Amino acid sequence: MLQAKRKADAKAASPFKPDGKLSRKAYEKALFDLHVELVKVQMWAKETGARVCIVFEGRDGAGKGGTIKAITERVSPRVFRVVALPAPTEREKSQMYVQRYMQHFPAAGEIVIFDRSWYNRAGVERVMGFANDEQVHYFLNMAPAVEKAMVDAGIILLKYWLEVSMDEQTRRLEARIDDGRKLWKLSPMDLKSYSRWYDYSRARDEMFKATDSSWAPWYVVHSDDKKRARLNVIRHLLHHIPYKAPKREKIELPKRQKAGDYVEPDYPWKVIPDTVGQPPRAG
Repeated sequence: MLQAKRKADAKAASPFKPDGKLSRKAYEKALFDLHVELVKVQMWAKETGARVCIVFEGRDGAGKGGTIKAITERVSPRVFRVVALPAPTEREKSQMYVQRYMQHFPAAGEIVIFDRSWYNRAGVERVMGFANDEQVHYFLNMAPAVEKAMVDAGIILLKYWLEVSMDEQTRRLEARIDDGRKLWKLSPMDLKSYSRWYDYSRARDEMFKATDSSWAPWYVVHSDDKKRARLNVIRHLLHHIPYKAPKREKIELPKRQKAGDYVEPDYPWKVIPDTVGQPPRAG
């Protein structure tokens, strides 16, 4: 009886579920601690004028969006800016390729996160035929030099590739079909690209070979366990950003002013009714 209780207690205390994935409770506890550190990074960036650029690439369904959300959900969007550019306009197509991305590079006190980046040219544009071989090879030769210029200018540049297995990608994309909250994540382009797994693998391999430099290396994240992947990415980027927690003065709320001659108005406020538990839309 005692032995069974000990096993049950050990199971309850384990941070892992039966399938080996991180439990929700363990994940939220770890994420809370990392969010505290990200707030310190935010304060440090504002105080020092640091510039940080974080690039997220990977296969469709690899978890880029969820990882970015985990990073940004407790910090200011004015410091942590997320850049997710749509398809280029006709005007942008006529520009120097990297031009539309450079305008989003961080200024002092900013941390810019690219949800897909200039590496579109080496990935989706190449595989789906939006860029020819000459354009791709020019990009692969040019990208390391541009990133060297970024780093030499003082920008902290981190590049992450999220890698998901075939089976897990299939499971996630199929889940989007039946989940009304995720339909927007399943575009016609996603469906076309799904069938081209090995074309993307070849494009990834050549991209790594050409752009995995000493000044801007690629960091690969295995993301079949999304919770574990998010925590690992945040810990990694915290390790690679040389932040220090700024000193904080003790904060106390001031006393509220007295009402004086203020009287609540007799105004017909348009109050939103409490509809919790009712259907999302009437009719």
